Amino acid sequence: MSTAIPTIDLRSPTGPVTIPLLGLGTWQSEGDDCYRAVRHALDAGYRHIDTATGYQNEDQVGRGLAEASVPRADVFVTTKLPPDAAGRERETLAQSLRLLGTDHVDLWLVHWPPNKQATPSTWEAFRELRDEGLARAIGVSNYSIAQIDELIEATGEAPAINQIPWSPSDFDADLLAAHRERGIAVEGYSPFKRTDAESPVLTEIARAHGRTVQQVVLQWHLAHEVVVIPKSVTPERIDANLDALVDLTDEELARIDALGS
Repeated sequence: MSTAIPTIDLRSPTGPVTIPLLGLGTWQSEGDDCYRAVRHALDAGYRHIDTATGYQNEDQVGRGLAEASVPRADVFVTTKLPPDAAGRERETLAQSLRLLGTDHVDLWLVHWPPNKQATPSTWEAFRELRDEGLARAIGVSNYSIAQIDELIEATGEAPAINQIPWSPSDFDADLLAAHRERGIAVEGYSPFKRTDAESPVLTEIARAHGRTVQQVVLQWHLAHEVVVIPKSVTPERIDANLDALVDLTDEELARIDALGS
């Protein structure tokens, strides 16, 4: 099993923050299942765990972090502010840190635009708490480019990352380019839920490499330098997702990209 997970650097005023391109998602992971998944993933070689206040499992993620045989400094931890917590950013992050058992997170995201608005006041609070050392990098999730531009215009600072739904069927070269023009990394969630696992293109490519469709989809993300956080609580699937490095050709990548057209 390969553990050579590629990384990219997120932009931060204090210097680049390195994020592994492949992480473990924990949406809908609950109780001991979540704890065991996090611990197994870290022991298997993952170094990136994604959670959120809204998932109500930060305490279980914290248990996994504490009990895995990996130093906290070696793990990239993301959590997120629920949109209804706008205005209570400091209290919400303090609670997240307490539950996670850490004095900082590596990435803190605005989970959804509060009241479907860009809300620069929340972004200002994020910048302040980041500057205090409580988060190494800050970003958003489920924001449009127009909403991101509103944050930039109001504060002079772009999010380091935007976490959005992403899969071959979502591929949009213009959307990727719009983020990169602004120095913003893209992080995709629900990579499998949004993928047609019976797609002839994906099944043919998977067969050619002796891999699963899911592994091909993950490698497609990595090839585009899109962070991806597949969720699983099953040890075998967690292991299989980690072993996602597939040498896809440019022609194969182009065929997968075309599934989004």
